Amino acid sequence: MGEYSEAFVAFDAAKKKHAVAIAEGSRTGEVRFVGEVENSPAAIERTIKKLGRKYDRLHVCFEAGPTGYGLCRQVRDLGHDCMVVAPALIPKRPGERVKTNR
Repeated sequence: MGEYSEAFVAFDAAKKKHAVAIAEGSRTGEVRFVGEVENSPAAIERTIKKLGRKYDRLHVCFEAGPTGYGLCRQVRDLGHDCMVVAPALIPKRPGERVKTNR
């Protein structure tokens, strides 16, 4: 294993591809973009298993949306924590722009 035993992984879920970012070590760790992964069970499994070999524990989250909870169930079936975050409950700074993928 590397320097850190756990990592926090975020999926920006979309219809065709998911963007993946990771923060190592703690909730205050540096966040870096990992890449994009196809929205298919096989591609997601490869990504989770690849990250799982590097860290003892993964904490995965993604924003609730039309993609459903299949991603969360798949991550949990692979033995990792998964949280679905409600977009309305994400703290925003005053004046922060609202972005949608419509």
